[in-house]
Amino acid sequence: MSDNVPPPPQTSRPAGWAASFKVYLEPPTLRMLALGFSAGLPLLLVLGTLSYRLREAGVDLATIGYLSWVGLAYAFKWAWAPLVDRLPLPVLTRTLGRRRSWLLLSQLGIVAGLCGMAWFDPKIDRTAVALCALAVAFASATQDIALDAFRIESADVNRQGALAAAYQTGYRLAMIWAGAGVFWVAARAEVPGVTGYQHEAWRTAYFAMASSMVVGVLTVLLSPEPMRRELPPARDAAQWLRDTVVEPFADFLRRYGTQAVVVLALIAIYRISDVVMGIMANPFYADMGYTKDEVAAVTKVFGVIMTLAGTFVGGILALRLGVMRVMMLGAALSAGSNLLFAWLGTRGHDVGALVAVISADNLSSGIASAAFIAYLSSLTNVNYSATQYALFSSIMLLLPKWLAGFSGRYVEAFGYSHFFLATACLGLPVLVLVWLAGRVRAAPAQVATASP
Repeated sequence: MSDNVPPPPQTSRPAGWAASFKVYLEPPTLRMLALGFSAGLPLLLVLGTLSYRLREAGVDLATIGYLSWVGLAYAFKWAWAPLVDRLPLPVLTRTLGRRRSWLLLSQLGIVAGLCGMAWFDPKIDRTAVALCALAVAFASATQDIALDAFRIESADVNRQGALAAAYQTGYRLAMIWAGAGVFWVAARAEVPGVTGYQHEAWRTAYFAMASSMVVGVLTVLLSPEPMRRELPPARDAAQWLRDTVVEPFADFLRRYGTQAVVVLALIAIYRISDVVMGIMANPFYADMGYTKDEVAAVTKVFGVIMTLAGTFVGGILALRLGVMRVMMLGAALSAGSNLLFAWLGTRGHDVGALVAVISADNLSSGIASAAFIAYLSSLTNVNYSATQYALFSSIMLLLPKWLAGFSGRYVEAFGYSHFFLATACLGLPVLVLVWLAGRVRAAPAQVATASP
């Protein structure tokens, strides 16, 4: 694989659809399916699932809100991404390689943190539970850094859409297990006839989640290191800091110049329609009179299936049509599906309409996500893949997450229908930026060499 990272190419088309689908049976794609499961498992366990558990244990809502800040580790992972990208680990790196050593270390950290969350009772020691949750979030964000680099270096740009689809498939399956599965385990571990919070049941459930990380651990141990690049030794701390922290960002600016503004702007807002709208989705379902069973069945199970279908479709289309064309399609569909929620608000309690809207919305989201991950992968220089991808994936969340915080006030002031129309309009600038970014051309990346 060349050290040069070209702009998103218009790839030559495969001989047929059957040849295109074979990419999902290739070993790198199958490995990414398992590693995607490992990446998706911790997220809900330190956010949504933990919030339910804490509330059942009698923790007040304000404290639960503050504890959600552990999720900020994912938004600021770029801060330590240079270390993951360049720093070798004693013994592990020599044995496994740079990417697999960091993957294994972070996975073991997740297992240890989840075991701590299982062991401590939030009714007695919520501080210990919070610290363990923070450890899981930090280790999980570190795993994401190493895994993104592992994925980028495992195949050429043409196959990044398929790898992204496999990754998201594993990720979504893990979220079902960490969302619905953990409740299923906890419910069956409860002592019959005892009401209220049962710590032993939750302890069993979280230990089950920790043991599920064996999927990722075994995959790392059985996978080959994608690239074995010898890094030039640094003469001193200043050079190491320059090569590790400054150079990954300088390299991106050198390659894209003034066009970097367009690229970064697109990254910052590409998923803005989905992220901002998603915050108000569950309150909307409740206010429309949908029951918990209906919401769970349609949005958590059927919806995930449609998202997985969308990721596979997006991966195939990116391989055949090119990443930028599918990015444009995904952006248009994501914004348009928000209009369907405005229509759903006029239907009252209509489960059939909910199924139709969720189908369209999640299919669109899957297509957009697969193309977007492939695009971000194409922007990175393999010399700094972990650092640069961590920066991109952090940028894509900061503005949408910040803006989404005001979504509740907007709904209170203008209503759901107006809110969904407004989030659809947020997608219009995205279409313009995708068109502009399709004309961006990067300078060739330079091979890393020792400083003179």
